[in-house]
Amino acid sequence: MRSSLARVSRVVQWTLALLGVWALSSWAAAHIRAKVYQAAQERKFSRTLRAKAAEAKPSTGEARAHSLTEGSAIGRLAIPRLGLSTMVIEGIGKRDLELAVGHIPGTAMPGEAGNAGIAGHRDTFFRPLRLIRENDALSVTTSSGEFQYRVVSTEIVRPDDVQVLYPTKTEMLTLVTCYPFYFVGAAPRRFIIRAQRIL
Repeated sequence: MRSSLARVSRVVQWTLALLGVWALSSWAAAHIRAKVYQAAQERKFSRTLRAKAAEAKPSTGEARAHSLTEGSAIGRLAIPRLGLSTMVIEGIGKRDLELAVGHIPGTAMPGEAGNAGIAGHRDTFFRPLRLIRENDALSVTTSSGEFQYRVVSTEIVRPDDVQVLYPTKTEMLTLVTCYPFYFVGAAPRRFIIRAQRIL
């Protein structure tokens, strides 16, 4: 009886160890894939900015058309105090948010009149947002220029409270991530950051 229990215990231990190794490997692979993607998109985006700077007349129409291609990089979001710098791509599909933060389709583009929405995962790119404070500076750089924002409020809402993305009269940037930050599984709330354009 004792030897049977010992065998079962060893099998359970090995099973748990293998599951742990698998989970760690999966996380590492996803992390590396995102880092490689971010680096490639950063290089591509930098080339786009250099090409735009070399043009005599930048075409904002072309920038807008390019930015709306699903999965393409549209810019870079930075929050210096939090050490956050990440590429922003068009779309918020599962694969999109595994690789970057996503511009929410149907909302304004950064630098345009209205409310620009950007979503990201709380356990990857938007993890630093748990430390955000009112008056923190944000910037979004696109092929149309660099746009500066300042945080005016934060709030916690239900996932179906989509009015936070409604159009606004002033130029706003709304960041959306899941909440609580350390919740295991599908989080029941959304953490919303509202920032107003200042430059």
